[in-house]
Amino acid sequence: MGRETVRNEQGMMARLGATLADWSEKWFPDAYVFAAIAVVVVVIAALCLGRTPMQISVDFGKSFWNLIPFTMQMAFIVIGGYIVAVSAPVRKGIAVLARYPKTPKTAVAYVAMLAMLASLISWGFSMIFAGILMKEISKRVKGIDYRAIGAAGYLGLGSIWALGLSSSAALLMATKGSIPAGLLQISGVIGLNQTLFTWQNLVMIVVLVIVSVWICYVSTPTAEHARTAEMAGIVYHDSYEDLGTPQTPGEKLEFSPILTWVLVIIGVLYLGNLFVTQGGLAALDLNTYNFMFLIAGMLLHWRPRAFLRAAAKAVPMTGGVLLQFPLYAGIFGVLMGSHLNEILAKFFVSVSTQSTLPLVGGCYSAILGLFLPSGGGKWVVEAPYLLDAAKSLHVNMAWMVQVYNAAEALPNFINPFWMLPLMGLTGVKARDLAGYSTLQLIFHLPIVLLMLWLLGMTLPYVAPIMN
Repeated sequence: MGRETVRNEQGMMARLGATLADWSEKWFPDAYVFAAIAVVVVVIAALCLGRTPMQISVDFGKSFWNLIPFTMQMAFIVIGGYIVAVSAPVRKGIAVLARYPKTPKTAVAYVAMLAMLASLISWGFSMIFAGILMKEISKRVKGIDYRAIGAAGYLGLGSIWALGLSSSAALLMATKGSIPAGLLQISGVIGLNQTLFTWQNLVMIVVLVIVSVWICYVSTPTAEHARTAEMAGIVYHDSYEDLGTPQTPGEKLEFSPILTWVLVIIGVLYLGNLFVTQGGLAALDLNTYNFMFLIAGMLLHWRPRAFLRAAAKAVPMTGGVLLQFPLYAGIFGVLMGSHLNEILAKFFVSVSTQSTLPLVGGCYSAILGLFLPSGGGKWVVEAPYLLDAAKSLHVNMAWMVQVYNAAEALPNFINPFWMLPLMGLTGVKARDLAGYSTLQLIFHLPIVLLMLWLLGMTLPYVAPIMN
């Protein structure tokens, strides 16, 4: 009886996953179209609040380029992650990892688990690592549904990445010099030992990994019912051609590791000084992460030509980031100009109590994340009123940072913007991934919100630390 129940449950989940995948293939728009729709929605809301078309256009245009520094940081996360992931040593390691799964279901669950664990180190690396891993596994295991395994490779961005070391919000709050002055007066400095390195955060990570892997396993169709990459006309090419041999004196420099060693030594010395002078975890921010990945990429590729070739292949994957982030910056300007964000914030805070603020704040961050998919930039917008409300209600402010981190990742499941790097590497479309990622969202949403509420009650209020 128990086995029959399990079979029925697996069949139901597999059917639901396939249904959602088929729906998204038909109705889910391209990532750029999704961003344009978000612009329209925010503009209509601003008009309803009394802003004139001219005022809205000025708000949009003045903010259009405001996220350029953050855009470049995001682009370099993709570039650095790709450069490291396609280096010969890492590729060999991925090839070894790809040998273990033997069936479509175990392959998809396996990719999901490794993608999420990698995202705790870097979401950019996770995307490229998972993309290469799924291509390697697809060569060895026949009958894998390309939509299911593609969504599994994307799981790091939709689940736990912001609970790990690439959390922009946690890194920002741990670095006094990076916190805006107005925000610093409210929150003080919130160390990583209060956010990322807590048992409450570990509980969230473990629970979400287990749930996500289980969903992947039971929802993946068998080989007989799978829609494979070949059926969709997708061919996973290996693009690691031989570097050749130097033909001219100039080319010999491109093949020499001497220049790599010089750059790596300079970079390592800088990082060592940075961590010594700023004190360990306080030195970790997006710029430091990108720098470390570029230095690691130089070392792993060894020769300048290999490094440059990997970088050249990574750059096209950033096209969506470069084009769409200005749109989101424009949306940010319209939200601020119309004071729509303040209206939303006051509403959510007005219906909150000390015990329910994490739950209400999580809902708000998840909703706003549909329109502003920016881990660091969006936190700067939300932090002043979320942390001020936490301070007034005597809610642990460090936990509100983690509330933001956990909830902000939820809309990534259905926002195609963050799918762009994986799409560029594998040749799939957002609509190919959206069905199975939506299935994950259905389960993640109540579980995340419940954990934010219950775990928040285990943390006492801590007064701001200003030094």
